[in-house]
Amino acid sequence: MALAAKLQLRQSQSLVMTPQLMQSIRLLQFTHVELEHFIDEEIERNPLLERAEPQDDAASDQAQKTEAEPQAAADGDWFENEAGWSAEAISEKLDTSLENLFPDDPGTSERLGPDLTAQWKSASGNGGGSSSEGLDAGDMAAGAITLRDHVGEQVALAFAEPVARLIAADLADGLDEAGYLRADPAEVAARLGTDAATVAKVLAVCQTFEPAGLFARDLAECLSLQLAVRDRLDPAMKALVANLELLARRDFQTLKRICGVDEEDLLDMLAEIRALDPRPGMAFSGGVSDAIVADVEVRAANDGSWTVELNAETLPRVLVDHIYFAQVSPHAKNQVEKDFLAECLQNANWLTRSLDQRAKTILKVASEIVRQQDAFLVHGVRHLKPLNLRTVADAIGMHESTVSRVTANKYMLTPRGVFELRYFFTASIAASGGGDAHSSEAVRDRIKQLIDEEKPVDVLSDDAIVDMLKENGVDIARRTVAKYREGMNIPSSVQRRREKRALASAGR
Repeated sequence: MALAAKLQLRQSQSLVMTPQLMQSIRLLQFTHVELEHFIDEEIERNPLLERAEPQDDAASDQAQKTEAEPQAAADGDWFENEAGWSAEAISEKLDTSLENLFPDDPGTSERLGPDLTAQWKSASGNGGGSSSEGLDAGDMAAGAITLRDHVGEQVALAFAEPVARLIAADLADGLDEAGYLRADPAEVAARLGTDAATVAKVLAVCQTFEPAGLFARDLAECLSLQLAVRDRLDPAMKALVANLELLARRDFQTLKRICGVDEEDLLDMLAEIRALDPRPGMAFSGGVSDAIVADVEVRAANDGSWTVELNAETLPRVLVDHIYFAQVSPHAKNQVEKDFLAECLQNANWLTRSLDQRAKTILKVASEIVRQQDAFLVHGVRHLKPLNLRTVADAIGMHESTVSRVTANKYMLTPRGVFELRYFFTASIAASGGGDAHSSEAVRDRIKQLIDEEKPVDVLSDDAIVDMLKENGVDIARRTVAKYREGMNIPSSVQRRREKRALASAGR
């Protein structure tokens, strides 16, 4: 049979992800911070997009600008008059130099050089002009000292030799935010072309820096450095620090045998360990935690229902400048410019519609969550119902993936606090009597309450917790109880019993 090429017409349907559709999907899962950043980028690229500012804010800004003009003129006159007061003029009139009048003055340009003099004048505000207008005490206090700056100052004072100072600076580069040394001293020695003994000697000096515990390579060494400064690193304490895994398991009997101390001494040693700082470098952390801003607000209505509203602060205000498009489009010189303007207009219209659709989708999903979890809002976490994405998606007529994107990194402000939307979606745990299923979050809360209320003489095992939950209508397996307990960082019954006995002995 001979092969031959031929043409065929075939009609079929397929789902095509256009750039606009992909953009709409991305907007759903953006947080309000990411959304603001995305819109700023779009405004920079698209001349037809602009932010819609409230009229009241614009009017108040104009009023403030008008009121500030006389003061600005006065300030300008003052700086103009001040321009004649130079260092040379003052020295001629006073027959002395500024260093003698003001000891804090670092000196003239003859001693510092023009570059350093300009830097000092700019920082201190002595140069006059606009460089000193925006300088105030708040700006100076806002510059927090970083860990690298703090260590760099001590390196400059501790080492006089350039080689040792270079090694110390390289080791300082290997510090993480907690103050631990993550660089390998052997690799540092090979990279700098020196021997390991020299690096070890420099590292020993760096480990004496303040705060104590810096340049440690693990937790045990960090605690040992702090104990050495307090003169408490005796043989018993060394043995305790060397067996931190036993301390984590609360195996106090084994620790007493290894350290060679009685129970009272061990409790004193544990108190000293708790007083230490396991992350000394965090005191210089310059990071700022972003505050959580709720995307949806839920309030109780007068008729007993719930009012669900979008937070206006998280809704971006974007407008399409049709007037500017009408003014510019007739002046387009060629087809390329016309296509560019048409594409900008299309993208701007699509973005505004996508933002509107995003807001409506978030509101629709949040309203259904509130309807499903009405008992939680009224009575608390014990009444949180099992809920999954498919239930909400079927109720509002959307795809499950859409609900998943909407609930990602979104928060809801309720009378009971601020919760992530994903918090309301919990697994279902069957009821022992065949009744309604229980939410996994509600079961976690019950387990925590049972453990908090247990007595030192009657510590509950996981099996005992299973039996008590089954009596309350919760059909749960022992391994599930253990998983929930470990997820809440609650130790086992054996470890809790040891700790309660130790605390009881200390109380006596």
